[in-house]
Amino acid sequence: MLARVPRVTDENVLVGYDTADDAGVYRLTPECALVQTVDFFTPIVDDPFTYGAIAAANALSDVYAMGGTPVSALSLVAYPEKGDLDDLVDILRGGSEKMREARCAIVGGHSVGDDEIKFGYAVTGTIDPGRILRNSGAAPGDALVLTKSLGTGIISTALKRGVATPEHLEASIASMLELNRDAAAAALAVETHGCTDVTGFGLLGHAREMALASGVTLEIETAALEFLPGALEYSRQGAIPGGLRKNREFVCPCVEAVNPPAPEVENLLYDPQTSGGLLISVAAADVSALAARLPRARVIGRVLERSDKPVRIV
Repeated sequence: MLARVPRVTDENVLVGYDTADDAGVYRLTPECALVQTVDFFTPIVDDPFTYGAIAAANALSDVYAMGGTPVSALSLVAYPEKGDLDDLVDILRGGSEKMREARCAIVGGHSVGDDEIKFGYAVTGTIDPGRILRNSGAAPGDALVLTKSLGTGIISTALKRGVATPEHLEASIASMLELNRDAAAAALAVETHGCTDVTGFGLLGHAREMALASGVTLEIETAALEFLPGALEYSRQGAIPGGLRKNREFVCPCVEAVNPPAPEVENLLYDPQTSGGLLISVAAADVSALAARLPRARVIGRVLERSDKPVRIV
């Protein structure tokens, strides 16, 4: 569809939508550029306050994934005209508290009446034009590091089916509420060649984007992945989000599987994440330095010269 839309060219656009990166970057001066993104979605947890906070963390993540600093946000609200306004207040409060944690000012927003609740933010950040973390710089020989466990989509589906335990839900919520601020700072402190956040397209979907943008193949070791508590169990039980099926259908032709993993593991490779971690392509010599800053991060693979498929799982 985008190919049919007239493009406006501007030499100050440093990152547009050509490489499916996490946010756009627009240069204001030689020393300063804007990072801009927008994200909103329907409720994935029952508590309105928590939903608002997760939506904020998820929107902020795209700015962090580029190496930027969030500075301001506009809220986006779709809410039933006869809906409970106390719940709406709680959604807004949850988002506001998470934005305050990120030191990002909410400067306004827009709301519409809609039978289906949706909430999120358009976030603007600042960045040094010479220190942008793109998804297009992964280089052969790099190590691949993932900063969060996988499984939020499957656990959210298990919640909707009424089978998720409180302990598993609590761990998933804690992961989604965690800002990627520290992970981005750690990536900027070492020789990082490529970076993206793992969200709605799942690990393999975002790996595909990075591989295609960088002209390489990403090799991912499934045994090195860490999953949220309960995620494998719910995957075995068939708590499969619709987005996971769409991700698999779209990305699978781009994946070479060497000794394919068990079905419950493979599901989690395509699982759409909300406020997921950063996938960082870092120089092999700097892996230890990155790990020292992010002790919970895991090395999950490596970057290879481009082969027939952009993604390889082993």
